[in-house]
Amino acid sequence: MELSTRAVHAGRDDLADLGVHAVPLDLSTTYPARDSRAEAARLDVLSTGATVPGMPVYGRLGNPTVARFEAALAELEACEAGVAFASGMAALSACLLASVAAGRPHVVAIRPLYGTSDHLLGSNLLGNTVTWAAPGEVGAALRADTGLVIVESPANPTLAEVDVAALAAECGDVPLLVDNTFATPVLQRPATLGARIVLHSATKFLGGHGDVLGGVVATTEEYARTLRQIRFVTGAVLHPLAGYLLLRGLSTLPVRIRAASATAAVLAERLRSHPAVSRVHYPGRGALVSFEVTGDPHAVIAAVRLITPAVSLGSVDTLIQHPGSISHHIMDPADRADVGISERLLRMSVGLEDAEDLWDDLDKALHA
Repeated sequence: MELSTRAVHAGRDDLADLGVHAVPLDLSTTYPARDSRAEAARLDVLSTGATVPGMPVYGRLGNPTVARFEAALAELEACEAGVAFASGMAALSACLLASVAAGRPHVVAIRPLYGTSDHLLGSNLLGNTVTWAAPGEVGAALRADTGLVIVESPANPTLAEVDVAALAAECGDVPLLVDNTFATPVLQRPATLGARIVLHSATKFLGGHGDVLGGVVATTEEYARTLRQIRFVTGAVLHPLAGYLLLRGLSTLPVRIRAASATAAVLAERLRSHPAVSRVHYPGRGALVSFEVTGDPHAVIAAVRLITPAVSLGSVDTLIQHPGSISHHIMDPADRADVGISERLLRMSVGLEDAEDLWDDLDKALHA
């Protein structure tokens, strides 16, 4: 089936058999059972990261509503399993902890990444070390203790793209983790290109309405078991209501991405000829547009009225922010400059408003 069809039905295949139309929302934190011996046996299995039929004993081990979202996202990403977390950063942290626990704490990463991801990798907070490399240099940077190669494509906030298939070939036996937050499975499915781990800040396009925080990893069942173990002991679980909202968000994801992308292409083209804009970053697809202004970027942020001046992205309303002050402020200014994040760069996440209304607001703000 086509992605648009699977996005509507993934995680919901059994609803008609259950006699319900909407996805059941299970808010339980604990699951009663009269047979303690049987529960002990199930707990032994669940604590290894494996899944078993029936209820999950305790909310930190799993949740039926969240499991539906995990299965649906894995299906859309062409992966065996999905593991959901409380946020995108919790998901990335679990992947880093998995490498450290396996005795392979070294990471090779390609900049730019989301600012907090960059900070986490370089901080050694989780016991990992990092080598920054450009595409084509990754193979030479690999070591015996390299546990992950990490890339974000399109990159935040410059929207630079990487040939994922070529990068996966460079990685050899080392797992490639692709942050697919910006592209979503509508525009790119990294697992089909050789990546073993696909990460999303589900807060963004997957949720799509700016009202839910979450992260998710799509991967192999073997790797998913390790991530479930880490989630169990760290407690970085996704709340069931968040899982419900994220699953609902997936059903409209293809429609939202395609509509927002069409508007983004219009705005990008007009920005290229605007006298107040010196450079536009737009890869020709997607709902994100980044551009550099000739004047004060903060004045543009202050002047928009229809567009929302806020961090984050992927919502139904258009958002604009200054990466140097917000999403990538935590990075060293020299590192920002090295990867093309100029102080005059603005990042805009295009929503579902009319293109002419957005342009009118943006044009006035740029002239301000």
